[in-house]
Parts: sequence; structure tokens; C-alpha cells
Amino acid sequence: MKRKREESGRVDELILSLLRENSRASNTELAQRLGVSESAVRRRISNLTASGKIRRFTIDVDDRQLSSAITWVSVRPSVPTRQVSEKMRGVKGVEAVYETAGQFDVAVVVQGPDIAAVNATVEDIRRIDGVINTNTAMVLRTIR
Repeated sequence: MKRKREESGRVDELILSLLRENSRASNTELAQRLGVSESAVRRRISNLTASGKIRRFTIDVDDRQLSSAITWVSVRPSVPTRQVSEKMRGVKGVEAVYETAGQFDVAVVVQGPDIAAVNATVEDIRRIDGVINTNTAMVLRTIR
């Protein structure tokens, strides 16, 4: 039983690895590459999604024409950082929110069509209750 579980875990990890390489790969293609049935792949992906191992399906777009910034945020100690982070996630232009340890409590990745849009997003972040300070660095180049 333990061996079967280990094999199942390895197949799940292989599925995740293949999806990282090409998230558009069909279940049939994945099955062929792994030597399992298409229904097994479909079931495993469903289980990985239900367990939270796969949180969402998305695309990676060429964003080199966008303006980007990283905004470091300090949160008032009396306000839970998670509460502030969740509000930031809903701000237009926010691509990612990371709670951090160190000088700042949160790092926010911001994108917009131009610097004015990025600035507007940073201003919206500053208006969130609990934010006491921000420090923004514009991204000059993304290396992929």
C-alpha cells in the first residue's frame, strides 16, 4: 500500500512538472508522456486541484511593455498584516502580494500600462487602513 502511494505521489509530481513546462498540455498528451491513462491524469489533476496543490490555471504573458514596480509596505502593528494583505490583493494593478519578514511587512508587485498607472496603484495601497509607510522601486528590466 505504501509503495502504491509513493508511486502515486511521483506521478503527481511529474504531472506538476509537465504542467509547469506547458500548462496547455492536454490530458491525453500528459498521459502519453507518463505512460498512464487519460482518465488517470484527469482524476489526478482533479485531486491536485481539490487538495489545493494546484490553485489556479493561468497564462504567462509577455509583459515587457508594461511598467512594473515592487512596493515595500509597513503595516501598523495594531492591524493584522493578513487583513491588510488581503485588501491589497483587491487593488487594481496589484499582481502579487507577499508577506515578508524584515524591515517591511509586505512586498507588492505592481503593474500597469505606464508609470502613471503604477503610481495610481501605489496611491491606492497607501490609502488602505493599516498601511503606515511604503517604499517603491521601479523595475527597469525583467530577466527571463
